[in-house]
Amino acid sequence: MRTPNRRAVLGAGLAVAGSGLLAACSGSVSGMDHSKMGDHGAAPTPEGYVSPDGKEVAAAEANRNPGPERKVKLTAVETPLDLGGRTVKSWAFGDRLPGQEVRITAGDTLALTLANNLPEATSIHWHGLAMRNDMDGVPGLTQRPVKAGASFDYRFAVPHPGTYWFHPHSGVQQDRGLYAPLIVEDPKEPLKYDKEWIIVLDDWVDGVDGSTPDAVLAELSKGMGGMDMGGSGGGHDMSNMSMSTKASPSPRPSGPSRMMMGATSPLLGGDAGDVAYPHYLVNGRVPENPETFQAKPGDRIRLRIINAGGDTAFRIALGGHTMTVTHTDGFPVEHAETDALLLGMGERYDVLVTAADGVFPLTALAEGKNRTALAILRTGGGTAPDASVRPKELDGKLLQAGQLRSAEAVRLKPGKPDRTITLKLTGSMMKYDWAINGKKYEPSQRYPVRSGERVRLSFVNGSDMWHPMHLHGHTFALPDGGPRKDTAIVLPGKTLDVDFDADNPGLWMIHCHNVYHAEAGMMTALGYLK
Repeated sequence: MRTPNRRAVLGAGLAVAGSGLLAACSGSVSGMDHSKMGDHGAAPTPEGYVSPDGKEVAAAEANRNPGPERKVKLTAVETPLDLGGRTVKSWAFGDRLPGQEVRITAGDTLALTLANNLPEATSIHWHGLAMRNDMDGVPGLTQRPVKAGASFDYRFAVPHPGTYWFHPHSGVQQDRGLYAPLIVEDPKEPLKYDKEWIIVLDDWVDGVDGSTPDAVLAELSKGMGGMDMGGSGGGHDMSNMSMSTKASPSPRPSGPSRMMMGATSPLLGGDAGDVAYPHYLVNGRVPENPETFQAKPGDRIRLRIINAGGDTAFRIALGGHTMTVTHTDGFPVEHAETDALLLGMGERYDVLVTAADGVFPLTALAEGKNRTALAILRTGGGTAPDASVRPKELDGKLLQAGQLRSAEAVRLKPGKPDRTITLKLTGSMMKYDWAINGKKYEPSQRYPVRSGERVRLSFVNGSDMWHPMHLHGHTFALPDGGPRKDTAIVLPGKTLDVDFDADNPGLWMIHCHNVYHAEAGMMTALGYLK
């Protein structure tokens, strides 16, 4: 058995950049030029809080002992994308979907220049990384937006191995094609495997029949009070609807209605989602023309599974195989066997499988939406299954994060919280007024913490929908020795308490990773006190 070696970062839209290629383009933001930008180039940091470019942030970065640089050039462009026989116009990193993965070894420094050739400002958030705050990529909080025609130099140490990904933190841009895997390899990799297969799941609407994510948000923002009641109905609980609710002004028409009705899932506590996507994808391809991964019978394959969707949980299984879960959200767990996994938006799982002989479907069910995405594992002859295949493993043993235990080496040390922050998840589909503690996001919001504290986040979901909650810059531990994660599903009517150690100073977002819930207001920020 062999462990894959680190690969160079090459491909369309991403290229290893020599020093000459890293020169900022005209009008660019080259790193953090504070003489021009003032502070960290975003909203002023309130008195008494650590700023994203403060000395405390610099000290924390120095303690990571940044290693050799990996220089990368990344270009965000408006481009046609082939989804496997259907071409759409969207925004992407280069001309492929997902973008070419970036690979780096834990301990190295990523030096990535983003050139923004889009028609509007953008940014990059490095989902799941415990990194320096002024590189976290949240416009208005940790940096200025990267304007159209400008560029920005992201440079930071990457301390932890694992499966991560990156995407914008600007509006609903993530629900276009602007995402790619970030694989941080372990220089002392304990797993042995022959091949690796990155699986990126997505729900797709951009460019289909005139639809855009912005138009979807505009439609959803009207709420159910603004919808045509002569429509299909069902799904969302309408018993408490006030017909006097005022609808927001109608957006400029852009494609058919994408409001989803009738999507329910017991696994998700009822309502499964807001958006009726026309396509569900594995690695950028529709199920009618799936990607095929080649291996040999007996090969041990590491699957790195990422849910890059905007509004969809996926239940995923590999027909004819059991999966051994080894990691979630980049951190190792006690190995556990399962037939299927449930991933909320932003979650990642690593699994090992031993390849059987034949042709097998890797099927991702859009949970509660009765649609599937598909890829194929081929190790021998035979006819590939078609798009309608539903392997029995989808209905077999299912693992979710709360059933896993953290590997001992990364388990949070026992201790009572020094501070508890209660975050009530509020809002409804009726008014589309998603918020935290009843307040829609404002950049000036802060929940204070101090370095060295054990902090408990108590997510209290008082809404009728599930929310995958994501914390920037840290990982938290699920209760009772549960796994280390940065994104966790909070079911309707339930409370989830998670703990983390405050060891990465700055201003850090907490938000729902349903991109439409977040943009509607379900976001807030932690602020480290000086």
